[in-house]
Amino acid sequence: MPRPETRSIEMEIVRYEPGSEAAEPFVQRFTVPFTDDMSVLQGLQHVKDHVDGSLTFRWSCRMAICGSCGMMIGGVPRLACRTFLRDLAPGPVRVEALAHFPIERDLVVDASDFMEKLPAIQPWIQRNRRRALDEGEHRQTPAQLERYESFSHCINCMLCYAACPQYGLDPRFLGPGLTALLHRYNEDSRDEGRADRMALAASEEGVWDCTAVGYCSEVCPKQVDPAHAVNLNKAATAVDWFARFLRRGG
Repeated sequence: MPRPETRSIEMEIVRYEPGSEAAEPFVQRFTVPFTDDMSVLQGLQHVKDHVDGSLTFRWSCRMAICGSCGMMIGGVPRLACRTFLRDLAPGPVRVEALAHFPIERDLVVDASDFMEKLPAIQPWIQRNRRRALDEGEHRQTPAQLERYESFSHCINCMLCYAACPQYGLDPRFLGPGLTALLHRYNEDSRDEGRADRMALAASEEGVWDCTAVGYCSEVCPKQVDPAHAVNLNKAATAVDWFARFLRRGG
């Protein structure tokens, strides 16, 4: 069986080294050999293993499951493990840290803002009372599962945040990914925590900050469609507001 053809491509990597003489990000170029089955992540690994061991980036599973290797590739938020060098030939391939996040070093961003907001949406099934074991499991029909299943596929890669212009302007915005996760639990028939989450969705930093660009859904590697989740929750918060208005007697 013939060996895969090896070609070369230039990778332009935007680097940042806090505490070094280079106070600002700078571009470093590397010529990387590749075959058609090599991803951008593998190109970065070649540079780190064979050229410059100081190059810093996150990765883990290499299968688009962990969400660790999100970065800007050719100006687009992508997972490096599922973006192939063959599709970017003849190059050059520009690789940068995810937009809208502080850079810790090279292609590694500080995700503290996302992680600190995560508990606020209470991403777990809430029950008003604990179910006894002899009462059996919480049953769910296929139709009930279908209401939220697609929103449960989020891998917290934060590509949607790098794509979101509103988050770039105002990091207080809850953002597309967390709104999709909020919606996933609100639509789960086993959950009883909707009221708490909807208060957050309707807040000043909630869904109404969204400017309806929709780019978040375009870049999502798992077809979660966070823009749809935002729109659904805009409608839900509006219905909740009118219901409260009517209960007060107008």
